[in-house]
Amino acid sequence: MNKKIVILFGTESGNAEFAAEDMALEISHCEVEVIDMTDFDVNDFSAHNFYMIICSTHGEGDLPSGAVPFLQALDSVLPDMKGIQYAMFGLGDSSYANYSRGSEHIDKKLTALGAVRVGEYGRHDAHTGTLPNVAAVEWTRRILELGQ
Repeated sequence: MNKKIVILFGTESGNAEFAAEDMALEISHCEVEVIDMTDFDVNDFSAHNFYMIICSTHGEGDLPSGAVPFLQALDSVLPDMKGIQYAMFGLGDSSYANYSRGSEHIDKKLTALGAVRVGEYGRHDAHTGTLPNVAAVEWTRRILELGQ
């Protein structure tokens, strides 16, 4: 990967942040930056970067509070996302009807704005009792093997 990797996370309880940090450690041989979606300006999306987005689900399939301003900014700014590539990883619990829906809100908006999702849509199911960071790191390895 010769692009800078920007890992954006949206979290309510901190699980997505912890997983994002472990993802960054896994790819520390690359230029990587971890940013809370709350602190990311949507005008800063650049085709020179590759974005790995990890987002949890809150309540009944809603975005976590840390991701709401990010989606609102995408809705109001409507940045041109042509040339932007990203990969998506969602956190959720399949015992709930709207499993992993939080990340799907962001995925849908990015695609509508012209960004292109690459690789498999990664997900962690808290109902399995496994740790989200383990699944996120395994997914990261697979995504980067794609050479995106």
